[in-house]
Amino acid sequence: MKIAMLSPLSWRTPPRHYGPWENVVSLLTEQLVAMGVEVTLFATGDSITRGKLAWVCERPYSEDPSLDPKAWECLHIAEVFRRADEFDLIHNQFDFLPLSYSGFTTTPVVTTIHGFSSPAILPVYRKYNKRTFYVAISEADKCRELDYIATIHHGIDLAQFPYREKAGDYLLFFGRIHHDKGVHEAIEVARRTGIRLVIAGIVQDEAYFQEQVEPHIDGSSVEYLGSVGPEERQEVLGGALALLHLIHFDEPFGLSVVESMACGTPVIAFGRGSMPEIIRDGSTGFLVADTDAAVQAVGRIDSLDRRACRDEVGQCFTCQHMARAYLDVYERILDQRENHRPWGYYEDLREWDDHKIKEIVVKPGQRLSLQKHRRRAEHWTVVSGEALVTVGDQDIPLKPGQSVDVPRGAVHRITNPGDILLVVVEVQMGDYFEEDDIIRLEDDYDRCS
Repeated sequence: MKIAMLSPLSWRTPPRHYGPWENVVSLLTEQLVAMGVEVTLFATGDSITRGKLAWVCERPYSEDPSLDPKAWECLHIAEVFRRADEFDLIHNQFDFLPLSYSGFTTTPVVTTIHGFSSPAILPVYRKYNKRTFYVAISEADKCRELDYIATIHHGIDLAQFPYREKAGDYLLFFGRIHHDKGVHEAIEVARRTGIRLVIAGIVQDEAYFQEQVEPHIDGSSVEYLGSVGPEERQEVLGGALALLHLIHFDEPFGLSVVESMACGTPVIAFGRGSMPEIIRDGSTGFLVADTDAAVQAVGRIDSLDRRACRDEVGQCFTCQHMARAYLDVYERILDQRENHRPWGYYEDLREWDDHKIKEIVVKPGQRLSLQKHRRRAEHWTVVSGEALVTVGDQDIPLKPGQSVDVPRGAVHRITNPGDILLVVVEVQMGDYFEEDDIIRLEDDYDRCS
């Protein structure tokens, strides 16, 4: 199985600091490679993978202001679809824009919807709803207007988050600094409980930071660490008494919640979006309705077993679990393609008692088996691409508009020596047209009896 994995360009894959989508893409890619899947990662040129790396944009545009995001996104997406015929499946982790390219290829496209930034993007998802496959990252984030092939929660690499049995003496806010994430509410909870608050994350809303957060930072009761990279992350998460996730929006998933629990740190969260799917109220954290309830929950945090938090992640939210779920989706999609073969695919156009018409599409560099038929003759006409046809002991090159006869019983084969799809219209003539009339003499895919 050959998978093209399309990652965003905002940050490196995996990210140096912030970059939740890129982080998930990296975890999934590396785990699939470990499971023996051939994955080509389309990401920035400085990305790191054990799979094959393909890139057109050398650096992430969030780290290089000289790069125009839209220009490089267009080039990036176009590259994966230019090479679409090389893959069995394209996994789009790049939001809605790549869907507009999906009609230009027969390669199936799976899109992980990492939340909806705005209702304004829904028309794109609606248009391609029946043509592609959507995966939700939580039940809460599903749109009623769309069809989904699966819901797959994000997973993490447990080895990156050592379990810490004893809690530290501080509360933690971990994430982007924005009103949606409830940083000001975390500061209020810390003030009312008298417990120190540590804040870690990028500033996404500068005005919000200056007005609602920065005035409270004093280095003692409220400390701001800035963006925390992978090496510091485990220490910051594992040392907290609790993670405060007092969100003001319907969280699509919440990767930091799972990362916190993996370290043994329980989570106090407003019960919006996916939070009830991730947090077991009273076991791995507390789901609360407002700031008053969050303050009360802090007072009960010692009643929770930190080991239960770790065990929950191990059972439900690992990258191995995530990769197996996606592999199942890939296999289900590929199994649906009844007329697809390792060399390409065919479509039956029309059939009568004594003849049948079909279209055959052969991938670049691929060829059908060397074969013969007992009960039918064939006539092949090249529509597009170039063909090298073997009939008996002859090798016959064909261009668009040219054709060749294959008599009944003649040994034959068709090869695509070019770098684009070969399309052939085949007319079969005889009294039987089923696949079991194919006698394979030689085959690149070990299908000879």
